[in-house]
Amino acid sequence: MKAEFSDEPSMTYDAHDVSIPRGWSAWFGGPRVRIGPRIAPQIAPISSETRGSESDLSSDAILNKQIQEEANCAIQYRTCSWQKTAALLFSEYICLAIMSFPWSYSVLGLVPGLILTVVQALIVLYTSIVLWEFCLRHPEVRDVCDIGQMLFWGQKWAWYFTAFMFILNNTFIQGLHVLVGAKYLNTMVGPHAGISCQTVSFGAIVCVVCWLSSLPRTFSMLSKLGTASAAFTFISVILATIFAGVQDHPAGFNAEPTTDPTTGEALPYGNPIVTAVPILGTTFVAGLGAFLNISYTFIGQITLPSFIAEMREPRDFPKALWACTILEILVFSIVGAVTYAFVGNQYMTSPAFGSLIPLYKKIAFSFMIPTIIFLGVLYASVSARFIFFRLFQTSRHKNEHTVVGWVSWALILLTTWILAFVIANSIPFFNSLLALMSSLFDSFFGFIFWGVAYFRMRKADGAMALVSDRSLRGWFEGILNILIILTGLFFLTAGTYASVQGILDEFALGTVGSAFQCASNGI
Repeated sequence: MKAEFSDEPSMTYDAHDVSIPRGWSAWFGGPRVRIGPRIAPQIAPISSETRGSESDLSSDAILNKQIQEEANCAIQYRTCSWQKTAALLFSEYICLAIMSFPWSYSVLGLVPGLILTVVQALIVLYTSIVLWEFCLRHPEVRDVCDIGQMLFWGQKWAWYFTAFMFILNNTFIQGLHVLVGAKYLNTMVGPHAGISCQTVSFGAIVCVVCWLSSLPRTFSMLSKLGTASAAFTFISVILATIFAGVQDHPAGFNAEPTTDPTTGEALPYGNPIVTAVPILGTTFVAGLGAFLNISYTFIGQITLPSFIAEMREPRDFPKALWACTILEILVFSIVGAVTYAFVGNQYMTSPAFGSLIPLYKKIAFSFMIPTIIFLGVLYASVSARFIFFRLFQTSRHKNEHTVVGWVSWALILLTTWILAFVIANSIPFFNSLLALMSSLFDSFFGFIFWGVAYFRMRKADGAMALVSDRSLRGWFEGILNILIILTGLFFLTAGTYASVQGILDEFALGTVGSAFQCASNGI
């Protein structure tokens, strides 16, 4: 049954009469979801007209007004069903970073690795539901930057800080996909292809392809590409897992102790070693870096407000969220554990394609092409939408096909891809870039924001956890959200230290190339 909307102003809330969201709908969505009161006045415009009475509108009325205003426009944004949103989520989470899980398990040990995988998935699921509840109460928010300002009592500095981190996070992810695109091309052609400044050139080619692919302006259109991207990624990781099992030995296998003829260093040898717990001598930096790799793959809440803002019925968002989370746990755990079991500690690479013999590696890696392009495109679109909507919020260029609108859109995207190209060539290694991004950005957008959002909403409900709400659930969720905030602070401090130290260690050992290197970075 479709939820009905009303243009009538909402009733005045008595905070003490509003119950905390409970029951099936609070976790799974649907038309019976009860929307609580706002935590703050509107900070984002709802429409280009009739601003005087907007502050009196209920959440349902705001949503209805947004849909009505763009009903006759050439470009409409609130068009996504929960199925299309699920496709976007699948394409965001079912990505190349899955192939870092075998490496993470080799560092953490199989048992702790699997436990942390499930725990991290459930934490992200819970914080995403908190985020969804917040967006239902404030349907005018367009992205995480609006949320950041509202969470921190309407302070403009909070908006600018969130905007800076938001754009930087998305551009780093674009840069990661430029890096991986160049890595793929280098893997296919080999290190002696006769191309001038090979890795930088390949990075530039990937940038141009991704920029052109970013041009569609609505998530509804991108969701179709996202479905194909997720399907190809699924095929890729399943093939990689199967190939890891059927190949005689992992790439780089040596039956007896041997040394590198060029450097004289000892090479790994013997049958693959698989451990249930971390091996003796695993450092704090290595262990935390492995966990940050797992966390990065799960934490994607930064894009969720933008997705919800384009849903025709935001109450249905949890359906997409649950479907994606269940698939994530299954795919990440199975691919990581099985691949690790066949490759072992000695021969593990990240991404794990490098642990396959050349033919298998090229076949499995090739199915990852749509995701290498699409996921960077998705984050570029989120960034461009953030800038574009603020430039043209009250202009016809937002919803109509105009030269100014399309040129501006294309130039904004081009700028983000140029920045991504610079990042990809400045930090040219996969694992450490994932860990650095996780510690800097996931600390806020994966943990701290949503712990604060929970307490702000409970206060608006008149049942502040640990203060007014003395129920078992109130105590549990209150303590849980305090732990979520503390986890975010741990990521920001210890996580950033471990990531930076890991980068310095790799440079010192010479295991990675230099910035803007021309030599092949193929696996």
